[in-house]
Amino acid sequence: MDDVLSIDTLAAVAAVSLLAALVVGLFPRLPVPQVVLLLAGGILIGPHALDLGAAADVRVLADVGLGFVFLLAGYELDLRLFRQDAGRRALLAWSVSLVLALGVVGALEAAGMVRDFLPVALGLTTTALGTLLPVLREKGLLGGPLGRYLLATGGVGELLPVLAIAVFLGTQGRIAALVSLGTVALLAVGLGVLRRGVHEGGRLAGVIAAGQNETAQITLRGTVVLLVTLIALTDQFHLDAVLGAFLAGVVLRWWVGGEAPLLESKLDAVGYGFFVPIFFVSSGMGLDLPQIAESPLRLVLFFVLMLAVRGGPALLVYRGVLPSRQRVQTALVSATALPVLVALTEIGLRSGTMLPENAAALVGAGVLTVLLLPALVVALDRRPEAATQAPAPQAPG
Repeated sequence: MDDVLSIDTLAAVAAVSLLAALVVGLFPRLPVPQVVLLLAGGILIGPHALDLGAAADVRVLADVGLGFVFLLAGYELDLRLFRQDAGRRALLAWSVSLVLALGVVGALEAAGMVRDFLPVALGLTTTALGTLLPVLREKGLLGGPLGRYLLATGGVGELLPVLAIAVFLGTQGRIAALVSLGTVALLAVGLGVLRRGVHEGGRLAGVIAAGQNETAQITLRGTVVLLVTLIALTDQFHLDAVLGAFLAGVVLRWWVGGEAPLLESKLDAVGYGFFVPIFFVSSGMGLDLPQIAESPLRLVLFFVLMLAVRGGPALLVYRGVLPSRQRVQTALVSATALPVLVALTEIGLRSGTMLPENAAALVGAGVLTVLLLPALVVALDRRPEAATQAPAPQAPG
């Protein structure tokens, strides 16, 4: 890679990461998820405010952070969900969103507002499951029936748009994208064969078992090698690597089996402790504020379309299985988007298929969804009926 890491910018990014965690810890009732503070901090130290550095100064680490976002999202996703009602409804909701997006963006194209029909349409169908995971975990929203529906709708909203983008818009072309998918499939088969050999015993199994919790940290190092290799293969961070990271997370969860919770805690420490915050702070630093200021109504339009196109179908699809408040929460989760939009606009700008004003407005709308919608999901989780319910009378002693 040609990118050069600036240690001064990294120091500022690390400071923002620490301060965001401290603010969340000191003010636990603050209805703002940590990712919002990371984005806001990135804007503050970026070239349009304090000018302490630029996103390009930490691009290498931010790319690894984006890879961790998708790896952890894929790792969290349980494929068995798609054999259940939650998975089937999630697929239906996304299909409705895709139809709506194609129709709405077609009308915008006819009106001359967009010329990048497919990228914008797919951008309106994405969900930032990896971005939302820390918030949903911290607030205990992943348990129970609601958690299954949130994970399913988030997984579909992250995987299917990335798959479509890789095939139809990938910088390497459709054939290369299909080869990339085939490579990931072969990787899954190879890991399956390796898993069978390791779990059957022998010296290798003993070495892995003995080294996974010692200074060697074999399973964690192997995961990092897998992720960084996927990124390095693209030379620059294209959507093929994003898709590979997501699918690698799915495969990895299946491969580790009973050791999944142990490895998960280690991945959380490395990902959420270092790399993921760098990605979000870098995203804030790279936000094109002057371009957004020139056409603010375009940003508002895309924000409203994300709510209507991606969140709207959830209000109907989950009717009968979730109460109204949880349907609204599911709709808000569905409409939250950012990482895929960042990668999508980068590809669109690089290939010349996306207008700069549309790219800035899409990313800005994605940032706005991350700033507002998770906070609304958390606010709605404060169950007033539970708080006002009278305590049961105690039996006499």
